[in-house]
Amino acid sequence: MPLFLFFTVCAVLMLGYPVALSLAGTALIFAGLGHLLVQMGMPVPFETSMLGAMPNRLYGIMTNQTLLAVPLFVLMGVLLEKSRVAETLLDAMAMLFGSLRGGLGISVILVGMLLAASTGIVGATVVTMGLLSLPTMLKRGYSPALATGTICATGTLGQIIPPSIALVLLGDVLSNAYQRAQLAMGVWSPKTVSVGDLFVGALIPGLLLVVAYVLYLLAVAWWKPESAPPADREALKQELGHTGSILPLLVKGLLPPVLLIVAVLGSILGGFATPTEASAVGAMGALLLALANRRLNLAMLREVVHTTAKVTSMVFLILIGATLFSLVFRAYGGEELVTHLFESLPGGVVGATLVVMLVIFLLGFILDFIEITFVVVPIVGPVLLMMGLDPIWLGIMIAVNLQTSFLTPPFGFALFYLRGVTPETVPTTAIYRGVIPFIVLQLCMLVALALFPGLATWLPSLL
Repeated sequence: MPLFLFFTVCAVLMLGYPVALSLAGTALIFAGLGHLLVQMGMPVPFETSMLGAMPNRLYGIMTNQTLLAVPLFVLMGVLLEKSRVAETLLDAMAMLFGSLRGGLGISVILVGMLLAASTGIVGATVVTMGLLSLPTMLKRGYSPALATGTICATGTLGQIIPPSIALVLLGDVLSNAYQRAQLAMGVWSPKTVSVGDLFVGALIPGLLLVVAYVLYLLAVAWWKPESAPPADREALKQELGHTGSILPLLVKGLLPPVLLIVAVLGSILGGFATPTEASAVGAMGALLLALANRRLNLAMLREVVHTTAKVTSMVFLILIGATLFSLVFRAYGGEELVTHLFESLPGGVVGATLVVMLVIFLLGFILDFIEITFVVVPIVGPVLLMMGLDPIWLGIMIAVNLQTSFLTPPFGFALFYLRGVTPETVPTTAIYRGVIPFIVLQLCMLVALALFPGLATWLPSLL
């Protein structure tokens, strides 16, 4: 029954029904079925009493201080998108690197990295970079597949480079899973893993991914020069409308996002603020940047707040639905089933981790990262942590794995975002071809993390 419940939810989600209602609705139907079968005297291991924990769970979600960072980071990201910080920065980077082979692509990656560290929202980065850089790259002779693949992959850096909404959600879920695992092992004073720990742990893997992307672009530019030709710097200056010195433009574009990143991440790394408090700092910083750029007005502010409320409501409604799903799954004995399944796998903890990573990767083809975070991680997390895995390492492994879900067809959201702003002359197949090498690079990062766990755990251990 637990497995049937899980596969039913996946099927309902693939039919296109709203995520939160699919999770809660399917769970309620199975809960009613379990209760009915128990009343009929059928040998179904369903504990109806577990559903009594739902009111406390709901209260815990709505009063969770960690999750308060979600609306504030979303507000920060939307404000930065509307204040057009990326435009000046991209123009400066394009003029700085554009005369190199693959230089426009490198400038897109570097700007995307800074946007990822500023906004933490994949959709905002992909759409912004698609609108601003794709026409220039295509005009300068870039291969459509390489140009679209670079933009999609760069956008997904917002998934792993902190401050990331995904890491906030994953940190909260993993924290609960870690405490449950320790209590199950008889540790009555359990340790915790925080969102800040995941932020610090994700820094090195995120920067290594950026380096891998740049090296791949340089390799393509060397191997196939016609795919990423250099641009004439003077012609590029005239096209972008900046004929003077590049230095003032670079300072104007680079300074605001760097200051914001230092304010947010610096306050966390320096121990001055929790991620929740730092998210408030970031939101205020983004508001001041919009004000300084003369982009802030009442209409824009109304749109920003409305978008933030919509995204936040969606996240919390999905979390409530996932909580109900998790309770029904456990009421059917699903947790014990997963534990026995993992213990019986060959290879012990290595085999179990490999299976989980494979399942998450395959689910990424059909499910969103939020659904996987709220549905799959609470099921497998406690079991893997009971087997002795480091929670920070496991969190970063899952985060990098979930990053691929934005690029894997048919439901990769980065593909949808870019398709919406790509000219009709660029076929969808070109976008799919373009992201394949970047998916391989992300999987290589997973392998590197598996072989060298210190990539994720070394920096948090220092701090």
